[in-house]
Amino acid sequence: MVIQLPEKVKYIIDTLMEAGYEAYAVGGCIRDSILGRKPGDWDITTSARPMQVKQLFKKTIDTGIQHGTVTVMISGEGFEVTTYRIDGEYEDGRHPKEVRFTASLFEDLKRRDFTINAMAYNEKDGLVDAFFGRRDLEERVIRCVGNPKERFEEDALRMMRAIRFAAQLGFSIEEGTKDAIAELADNLSKVSAERIQVELVKLLVSNHPGEFMTAYETGLTRVFLPEFDAMIATPQNNKHHCYNVGKHTIEAVKNSPPDKVIRLTMLLHDVAKPVCKSIDEEGIYHFYGHPAKGAQMAKEILKRLKFDNDTIRKVCALIKSHDDMPPLEPKAIRRAIFRTGLEQYPALFAVKRADALGKNQYQRAEKMAYIEGYQKLYEEILEKQQCLTLKDLAVTGKDLIEAGMKPGKELGETLEKLLEHVLEYPQDNQKEILINLIKKIKI
Repeated sequence: MVIQLPEKVKYIIDTLMEAGYEAYAVGGCIRDSILGRKPGDWDITTSARPMQVKQLFKKTIDTGIQHGTVTVMISGEGFEVTTYRIDGEYEDGRHPKEVRFTASLFEDLKRRDFTINAMAYNEKDGLVDAFFGRRDLEERVIRCVGNPKERFEEDALRMMRAIRFAAQLGFSIEEGTKDAIAELADNLSKVSAERIQVELVKLLVSNHPGEFMTAYETGLTRVFLPEFDAMIATPQNNKHHCYNVGKHTIEAVKNSPPDKVIRLTMLLHDVAKPVCKSIDEEGIYHFYGHPAKGAQMAKEILKRLKFDNDTIRKVCALIKSHDDMPPLEPKAIRRAIFRTGLEQYPALFAVKRADALGKNQYQRAEKMAYIEGYQKLYEEILEKQQCLTLKDLAVTGKDLIEAGMKPGKELGETLEKLLEHVLEYPQDNQKEILINLIKKIKI
């Protein structure tokens, strides 16, 4: 098999080999090349020790020299070059206590996580595939190198990575590998929230986010998102639903665009249903107040998973508004946009569509038509550049002071009342009209 190596990668490999060392492109770049995908990074493995690598290239950066990694800079682009190594004992379920350098490519490949990531290539030797990674690519299988329990005991994050790769590639997880995840799921508690968050986002924005169910089935969610287990355990006995809360959630995620904020919103939009559940005399389930409560719970969950404040704010705002159904008339939609926050649009429409598509067919056509009508009115309001926020008002605090008002709390309250008036009567958003309005009546 021939893999087209980028010129800079070829130059690094050739330079190392001309100096008498072995060198190969390795890992994900080989996997992606065989799959016909464009690799994000090209990593190189070599028998040369870090100091020997540094002597061969003009500019290098000691990115992880204690673990054998030197970044070689070629025309401003960095390539990680790592010495063949054998990992020592893993004490914390994440990192080896020490690494030992080895002269054996086979020993280096043997320590890697999955067969599809344990292939190496150079133009002289072609594909080095000691663990049948190419076969597993053809059979669309995620399989550990060697004993899966050993691989996951070394690094518990690999359990999340297995599911993430399955989601990104549309592969299945080999039975023994999946069984080992289920057996060792609790070890995920040794992994930092930041690392789990990265894998979770990659899984969610993949082409197969439904693979999240594998995280539930193997017990991983009880470690990093026990709220989802409660959702799976919560049925929805009402005319709008055919799934329990958890399965509805996954259907909604699958029906949403691959955007981080939107998919996180869909994952958590009904997170409060288990705690808001009530059952009426006829046995029908209701979940009153779940959007507001869900926004609170989502904030706690996303903080626990170390998400940034901007993502938390956007997701929580969308969750809080996902069930809002303002009447389809311009003034009601203007108020809804003001209440929800302009920046949550048009994402809110994607959230509403995904939610509707995750339910049964009952009134689906009417629900989708309502969302279309809502979006059409929203777009017309934007097109007309109607006032939706205080900064869109035709008057400012300075204008009110010039008109005779004193600075202070009353001034702010007056601006808010003017905005309320303009949301009702957008044609009145003119400086002269608003100033006269203050003078004529007590707004």
